[in-house]
Amino acid sequence: MYAIVNDEIVPVSQATVHVSDLALQRGYGIFDFFKVSDGHVFFMDDYLDRFFHSASVMRLPIPLDRERLRQLIFKLIEKNALRDSGIKMILTGGYSPDGYQISKPNLIMVQQALTLPGPEILKTGVRIITHDYVREFAHAKTINYSMGIWLIEEIRRANAADMLYQKDGWVSEFPRCNFFIVKKDNTVVTPSNNVLRGVTRKNVLRIASEAYQTEERDVHLDEVFDAKEAFLTSTTKRVVPIVAIDGRNIGNGQPGEVSLTLFRKLLQLEENDRKENHSRIV
Repeated sequence: MYAIVNDEIVPVSQATVHVSDLALQRGYGIFDFFKVSDGHVFFMDDYLDRFFHSASVMRLPIPLDRERLRQLIFKLIEKNALRDSGIKMILTGGYSPDGYQISKPNLIMVQQALTLPGPEILKTGVRIITHDYVREFAHAKTINYSMGIWLIEEIRRANAADMLYQKDGWVSEFPRCNFFIVKKDNTVVTPSNNVLRGVTRKNVLRIASEAYQTEERDVHLDEVFDAKEAFLTSTTKRVVPIVAIDGRNIGNGQPGEVSLTLFRKLLQLEENDRKENHSRIV
């Protein structure tokens, strides 16, 4: 397997940065992650837009322009020759002279085989729990996942699938996913504050608006427990129904029709993206 460090493709064993990098010293940096299938990068422009936005929020200059990034992504895909995979782009804080100041960032790209959740999760849905927390720099996709990782053991003890962040009852997001509810009148609602603008979130709002009313706004736990359905979205999970939160059933405690419909429509949107924006290996 091969990776990219700055402007060079190297074997993964040689893809290293110095210990002075702020990513190691202080956990400072950003990243993004996207799916690849048979050489096609899904919704590539959306992910690059978010990568550049996150870099701007965190005051990290990207050392390569957008076109060069695209070229390197396709070269990495060609070199590794994986049919279904994910690519992670990381931009670090650079080799800091004092372990605190931002320096020239390092750009790293790694690719790995990717297996998406099977159809059984759509039949059962998932159970989640909540935690009182708001992520720093929520609009940027930073590499700081300390809270999410720290909560893994608590999630396991609760026999849950994930942890939904909330603060004083106002819900926001999961460590790696966005959150939606479906009201009794089929209005699809997602929190608007203290959340990362997920690409899948954007696509789900787009396809949901074709058949349902959609809202981006503050969402309280009281409204969540009164909802007809709930689901989470992410690049790797697509749409996953949520059947219970903190031990309380959502709706009838079964995956809902709106959630399942949006999952099917998202699959079709991915297929349309593959046909209309076929990515060519360069």
